[in-house]
Amino acid sequence: MLELYHNDMSTCAQKVRLALAEKEIFWESKHLDLRARDHQSIAYLKLNPNAVVPTLVHDGSVIIESTVINEYIDDAFIGPALRPESSINRAHMRLWTKQLDEGLHADTGVISTSISFRYQKLEKGDAEVRALIENVPDPVKRERVRANIFDGVNSPYFREAILRFDALLSRMEAALSKSMWLAGDQFSLADIAYTPYLTRLEHLQMSELWSDRPHLANWFKQIQVRKSYDIAIIQWLNPKYLTLMEETGKKEMAAIRKILDSTMQN
Repeated sequence: MLELYHNDMSTCAQKVRLALAEKEIFWESKHLDLRARDHQSIAYLKLNPNAVVPTLVHDGSVIIESTVINEYIDDAFIGPALRPESSINRAHMRLWTKQLDEGLHADTGVISTSISFRYQKLEKGDAEVRALIENVPDPVKRERVRANIFDGVNSPYFREAILRFDALLSRMEAALSKSMWLAGDQFSLADIAYTPYLTRLEHLQMSELWSDRPHLANWFKQIQVRKSYDIAIIQWLNPKYLTLMEETGKKEMAAIRKILDSTMQN
């Protein structure tokens, strides 16, 4: 039996659903409502003490961390190989996925919260929001969460996240100018890993960031017509989140342009 504890709009959950779809693997859905804090329940914490999604349970064995889960899926199940054949391209693939785990994933949270999700939190009222912030144990992360919620796109964390993502998109454009996929001419876990993040930027009305990056734009078009994209992402999209991201994203795009323009002038 294969069970996936996940959330509809979570980028990490989308990443694992993509790998499962590429392998055409049947799995049982255990959907968690993150707004209801299902991921903080005692039962779930026994599976994943980090209180994050996704978690994969295969015949009773628990695997956590989306990058590790996806490599496990490629190892444990038959189907198309999701890692390049050559050693050098496998190394390139791991470098791409490593970047996400070492900061770029957190930057996505900064961007998403500062533009859109802060409004969901602010609706709860000042006292509840401050309690939520104080419950963050890491003081550095706590300050970042506070700034994202209360300062939004004016947060210094937002500016740095935008600049790092812009640099990432440039690296992706450079890589894709040399090969069809991120880690060579074979679709791999690197392409799967970055698909949810480009999707999130698109939902936040930020697709103009690759309007002058033709290889990246073409890569994303090729991704979106894959069967796995429909199965793993489109079929799980939450209309409430999409509406919020569209409305707030349009409003804040001017602030993003200003950040990027300021770096070009320096």
